[in-house]
Amino acid sequence: MSEPLSKRIVGPAPHIHAKDSCSGIMLWVLGALAPAALWAVVSMGAPAIITLVACIASALAAEAAWNAIARKPQTLMDGSALLTGLLLAMCMPPRTPWWISVAGGLVAIVLGKMVFGGLGWNLFNPALVGRAFVTLSWAGVISAQTNFGWFRALSLPAAGEYDAISGATRLALAAADRAASGAYGYDLAAQYQPLLFRNLEGSLGEVSAALLILGGLVLIARGIIDWRIPVGYIGTMGLLSWAFGSDPIFNVLAGGVMLGAFFMATDYVTSPMNKNARLVFGVGCGVFNVVGRFFGSMPEVTTYAILFMNGLAPLVDRLFRPRTFGWVKGE
Repeated sequence: MSEPLSKRIVGPAPHIHAKDSCSGIMLWVLGALAPAALWAVVSMGAPAIITLVACIASALAAEAAWNAIARKPQTLMDGSALLTGLLLAMCMPPRTPWWISVAGGLVAIVLGKMVFGGLGWNLFNPALVGRAFVTLSWAGVISAQTNFGWFRALSLPAAGEYDAISGATRLALAAADRAASGAYGYDLAAQYQPLLFRNLEGSLGEVSAALLILGGLVLIARGIIDWRIPVGYIGTMGLLSWAFGSDPIFNVLAGGVMLGAFFMATDYVTSPMNKNARLVFGVGCGVFNVVGRFFGSMPEVTTYAILFMNGLAPLVDRLFRPRTFGWVKGE
């Protein structure tokens, strides 16, 4: 016996059904990112755990509190707040004071997501909003933290009045060598192995590029993310780095490029919907990343490159809007 007409829900076409739910997609992304996060904990120990717990807990608490105050249904079970907290932690150096991580989680959820209306309405990637906030607010505090034993200051022989040049990350030393026109002889090819498997300088998401690549390929194979964004992003980074006379492999492995290309720039809400637009979006992320890295004041600008393209995503989508069915070009 069929249902009464009064109980049927009628909506306008097209009627499109996806095989994956929102929470299911979040779980796939969490699972793909989990090996890199766990390896960061194994490699860096307690500081990594503190950063992960602070970012995730503050993100979950911020979303729960916002929904409670606004008297809206709780949305923690969709997994988006958990993923935002994890992505934020992967963007943070493990030496970050816990209270800065908490502030980043609160800003990521409140200012990066909930003020826009919640999941699906935000213009910018929430985790990167939190990362940009703490970087601009407390860069000096973060960089001044005492080493924890696993972290050592990288150095390279100097060619002038100094005995050596020291820096916190491989990107910083590469930038110093580039500014000196290669006078320090910093061997970029020698950095491939630590960048791929166990890099202890930088954020949690820089510990193993190999695990990030593996997780990204799983998401592409599963159809969770579109290959066009990471290919456009990483390919542009490599080509432009080579064009500017630097090692392309080093430049795509170093910094947050792999985390950004596979897990940040591919965010459904803040990237274009059209397939061609996604490729252009990825290329744009790579262009701004390279320009910032080679000509800006900071060697690591992945956060700002993706945020900038987030703002342009609606325009890029509009430029590559598909042809309407039944449309005939006028004479």
